Amino acid sequence: MNEIHLHRLDLNLLVTFRALMKERSVGRAAEKLGKTPSAVSHALGRLRDQLGDPLMVNVGGTMQPSPYALDLIEEVRPILRAIERAVQPPEPFDPASSHRVFRIAIPAIPAIVTETFSRALELAPNISLEWVPTATQNYDKVVEGQIDIAMNPADTPLPHGISEHILKPMRRYTFARADHPALAHWSREEWLKWPHIMVGMAGAARQTVEERVAQIGVERRIGARIPEFSGVAPLLVRTNLLANQVAVALADGLERFGLRVLQPPVELPDLTFRVYWSTRLAKDPGNIWLRRLVLESIEKVQRESEAQIDRAGVLPARP
Repeated sequence: MNEIHLHRLDLNLLVTFRALMKERSVGRAAEKLGKTPSAVSHALGRLRDQLGDPLMVNVGGTMQPSPYALDLIEEVRPILRAIERAVQPPEPFDPASSHRVFRIAIPAIPAIVTETFSRALELAPNISLEWVPTATQNYDKVVEGQIDIAMNPADTPLPHGISEHILKPMRRYTFARADHPALAHWSREEWLKWPHIMVGMAGAARQTVEERVAQIGVERRIGARIPEFSGVAPLLVRTNLLANQVAVALADGLERFGLRVLQPPVELPDLTFRVYWSTRLAKDPGNIWLRRLVLESIEKVQRESEAQIDRAGVLPARP
């Protein structure tokens, strides 16, 4: 038997062979494949030449398989079925009936969590959303499909196998309780005098407040380090702490906790996030639905938060 070179083997020849083995007739196989009988005969001839076996011969008007053909078809059928499954368009995702579990690794900012959960469960009441901690190693977990969608600062190179959407840059503000003593003479001196809250988010951006104050040669005092954004507003309202955060992190607490928005007397860098997902799953209908919902939720919270800041007004810093 001739040596087989897979790169020269036309997959269509195996499709024709499968039809012939089922129909045992060149004419019926041609009709099933939508080809002419001469094209089917030609394909069989090519396959015979490549495999070095007659495969099927006409005996009394019926195509009879050789022993090799009988063995070969048992191998070919599951291979062709697997290829057909692989290239079939993915099945539609129906949010209303789905029981799928999605894993989201996005900073647990209360407004974003609330908006995402409420919208998702309204549209897909039977799905389950699992909000997992953010971390730099989430890139690997997203590539492997362990996490469906994640968010990290967009200040590092994007690993292979990841697709992304860059969010609109977020401006940092300083937040304090409404009767904070620093408000009477708000300035760089007051910003440095009072202790600050730091939220310990894994995989935090390199363009941090800490890096900025180091660049201009000053020191700020960290009075509290907490793991979640949900604790910032309650802590501000009970203490003389200050917080330097983007609008989405605290804007929903302005009225609820009576917070004031202050212009940072030190120029702080904007914060830019990327929302990302596995390139391998980019065309999965469920993943498409989830990332559209998540992106719409985040962008809606961004717009509403900036509008709340505008309505509340920003206290300017004195020179």
